[in-house]
Amino acid sequence: MPSRPGFASDNNSGVHPLILEAMARANDGHAVAYGDDPWTEAALEAFDREFGPGASVHFVFLGTAANVLALQAMTRPHNAVVCARTAHINVDECGAPERHLGCKLLAQPTADGLLDPQDLRRAFRDFGNPHHNQPRAVSITQATELGTLYRPEQVRELARIAHENDMLLHMDGARIANAAAALDLTLAQATRALGVDALSFGGTKNGMMYGEAVVFFKKDLGREFPFIRKQGMQLASKMRFVAAQFSALLQDGLWRANASNANAMAALLAREAASVPGVEISKPVETNAVFARIPARAVEALRREFFFYTWNAEPEDMPEVRWMCSFDTTAQAVEQFVAALRKAMTA
Repeated sequence: MPSRPGFASDNNSGVHPLILEAMARANDGHAVAYGDDPWTEAALEAFDREFGPGASVHFVFLGTAANVLALQAMTRPHNAVVCARTAHINVDECGAPERHLGCKLLAQPTADGLLDPQDLRRAFRDFGNPHHNQPRAVSITQATELGTLYRPEQVRELARIAHENDMLLHMDGARIANAAAALDLTLAQATRALGVDALSFGGTKNGMMYGEAVVFFKKDLGREFPFIRKQGMQLASKMRFVAAQFSALLQDGLWRANASNANAMAALLAREAASVPGVEISKPVETNAVFARIPARAVEALRREFFFYTWNAEPEDMPEVRWMCSFDTTAQAVEQFVAALRKAMTA
């Protein structure tokens, strides 16, 4: 049964019609399993066109798997991964990185979800000390869990510092499409050109049914990844259905159109919500996330009509909520949501 558009997560949206069509075309008879098929070959060619030749690309099912397995290729159990305290790998992956990597996460406090050079330098104090995990990888999220963006010069500087200290830079790009669209960059300009060594490239949040890609720009990192992926239970037997989705997403700029709509709808939502007396937009709106503080009574009333999450329950009388827009969010849906918000605020 169709439900009213929600603003809880870009995971909650459906699948873009062009991607569904691509999956249907791939559903034509039999094909060799595990990626030895023409759809996977075509998808890898699409990645070459988007990111430049020579990248090592591997499809997996889940974002958590993309992050964990990418980092597994970059580290050994005695290593550590530097990340922001708000990073998905630190707070929303149920300890999967620590369990499967054996590494320690050196989670740094930040005001806006963005690591800076000083955060890295704090982690370097343990270099050479056999009593401490050795920092080996830096993991940044673009766009961050707070909806904020690393500017190109910031990523480039983090990459420079990491490489000068024999470390590697991983980017959790669950929403890299939203970031690149907001920054008016190509996917290659937002990643490879800035010194990123490994990318978890998100598809699910940008119109796909399921599927993520692990992309290594430092070629040696991808050499053993086929075995890491298989052991990590992420080698899809019917890989053509993941690959066909990526081909569609990367064709004719669909990734950018989807992300740009989500970003534009978030900007519209923030502007309209800010006009409602008593609503405070609590964080900069740079991609497709809107954070706001509204009275607890309004949260309860608004949730009767639209599903969304509370991000920070403190203070109890004025919690911070998160509203996410998706590739299929419409101006009409935003208008309906703000009307309900206005009603909830006056109830």
